Amino acid sequence: MRITVIGCGYLGATHAAAMAELGHEVLGIESDPVKRQQLTEGRVPIYEPGLSDLLSHHVASGRLRFTDSWAEVADFGDLHFLCVGTPQKAESLAADLSQVESAIEGLAAHLTRPAVVVGKSTVPVGTAERMARRLAEIAPAGSDVLLAWNPEFLREGFAVEDSMHPDRIVLGVTDGRAEKVLREFYGPLIDAGTPIVVTDFATAELVKVAANAFLATKISFINAMAEVCEATGADVVDLADSLGYDARIGRRFLQAGIGFGGGCLPKDIRAFVHRAGELGVEDAMSFLRHVDDVNQRQRGRVVDVAQAMVGGLAGARIAVWGAAFKPDSDDVRDSPALSIAGALSLRGAQVSVYDPRANDTARVAFPTLVYAESAVDACLDADLVLHLTEWPEFRNITPDHLDRVVSRRRIFDGRNALDLEAWRTAGWTARALGRP
Repeated sequence: MRITVIGCGYLGATHAAAMAELGHEVLGIESDPVKRQQLTEGRVPIYEPGLSDLLSHHVASGRLRFTDSWAEVADFGDLHFLCVGTPQKAESLAADLSQVESAIEGLAAHLTRPAVVVGKSTVPVGTAERMARRLAEIAPAGSDVLLAWNPEFLREGFAVEDSMHPDRIVLGVTDGRAEKVLREFYGPLIDAGTPIVVTDFATAELVKVAANAFLATKISFINAMAEVCEATGADVVDLADSLGYDARIGRRFLQAGIGFGGGCLPKDIRAFVHRAGELGVEDAMSFLRHVDDVNQRQRGRVVDVAQAMVGGLAGARIAVWGAAFKPDSDDVRDSPALSIAGALSLRGAQVSVYDPRANDTARVAFPTLVYAESAVDACLDADLVLHLTEWPEFRNITPDHLDRVVSRRRIFDGRNALDLEAWRTAGWTARALGRP
């Protein structure tokens, strides 16, 4: 099929490249001229494993290209995938839908023939119904322009794999014609065994935010348990392992640490709480405020532990391993690691940060911090080493690598991923949240 992708950031660029790989002709529209030029040259402005090679290959083949013309997009595509951002508003918890609304307005005016517009952006429930009405009002093709909602479930670091081999496809539709077109489009994935759920707009919109809310709740639960473990002398890792054997619970997302971040979970649960209030069911989602509170508190707890370990932050030299909110990404949006590094610096510590991929994006967000060229370089004369993003290379560093580098042999594991006993045996003071 000939498809278009509206908005070519993290979601859009990945979807565009993956759909080209599946054999479709793809035209992406991107308003940012710098980003559009990078994509046209086959370069990805973000780090995502496998995406750069995939995108550059299909740009070179001619199957994937980019434009800034709504008229060209409308003329080219049979399916138009809406992949723009929905960040949190500056003045409230609500999602900012201005990019979604602008995209609908820009595209609809040029839709003169039958087409299906497919929303993939994460939006508050009720948005799709409103956008469908707007399409019908503006599009010259009228009722021949259909809307569907097909939420994305991409995990940063695994986005290409998740696009090519999704664990489910959810289609929110109100018209059988849209369902038929999307079943044809996703035919190879459905034939390969990917489950498909066909439902209404509201349910499709809720699936993504409900999934993120559940994962956020699970993370904050184990972090709350880590506080209880510290108060009682229990071990949160052993606790999580024991819980994980229960098939009803499972071990994933029960890794106690500094909390979640990124461009999805934090803003999505806040937008969910806000929307629940608008719908008159705020009490039902009020627990998500506590989930958010626990998550934010983790950052302050790490700062307090760091202060206790060095005996005062003013003038202390602290090495921070990690800036991205998770490994295999250069995304520092709402990154707990970078937030902690910034808070330590504001309290007078001399902070040296190293991240295998996110130094450049972190430098834009926090230009006042020092950024090292390697994990070992970050530790030069350090009074304390903080492990805050669980990149594999940090687990491979041994005390022998640092004994002659640091000023004081002290390490804090913010992700419960290091072998604390090995560090302690080597003469280091080693701590982690929720561990004896």
